[in-house]
Amino acid sequence: MLKIYITRHGETEWNKENRMQGRLDSKLTGKGKRQAALLGERLKATNFSRVISSPSHRALSTAHLIVGESQQSIETDARLMEIALGDWQGKTGDEIEELYPEQHHAYWNDPEGYKNQHGEGFQDVVERVQSFLKDLEGSARGNVLLVTHGVVVKALYLIFRNASISDIWNPPFIHGTSLTVVENDHGIWKIVKEACLAHCE
Repeated sequence: MLKIYITRHGETEWNKENRMQGRLDSKLTGKGKRQAALLGERLKATNFSRVISSPSHRALSTAHLIVGESQQSIETDARLMEIALGDWQGKTGDEIEELYPEQHHAYWNDPEGYKNQHGEGFQDVVERVQSFLKDLEGSARGNVLLVTHGVVVKALYLIFRNASISDIWNPPFIHGTSLTVVENDHGIWKIVKEACLAHCE
């Protein structure tokens, strides 16, 4: 059986500023580093056959803090990177709403209608994540840890639930280092833990 443990990177400086990161990056805050270390403590008794991270610095930093002193090797896969947001990247939510009001409204209220001329739509993210999952199913067994980003985790939920793009913002909210656990038994995905923050409480 394949069991995947999925987490979002810890809090970053731009998260605190409500600034869209996408393919750009900012450093983990002190809180973000503590979150990752606490998740590492929570998972230290779990034997991972593979640890796979988005290559973005904030995700890789989180992965290294989770792995800690175990010296577990960390792979990277670009298909786990955050949604590419083009000209939005580096801007705050308020700035985006002012500069791109129709796009901003669609992003949050009409995900199927959201288009970004210089970035990705939600369907693009779902398709690359589906490709990643297919490869993972064919090559991995046991426990696998994925360290990724908010929209990617949301896309994974859509796949696991066989849901439509319009449902991407349905609960749960994906906080930094929240833990989702999913099992794959003979090709069937089952969510067994959703966006859990017990390690931070």
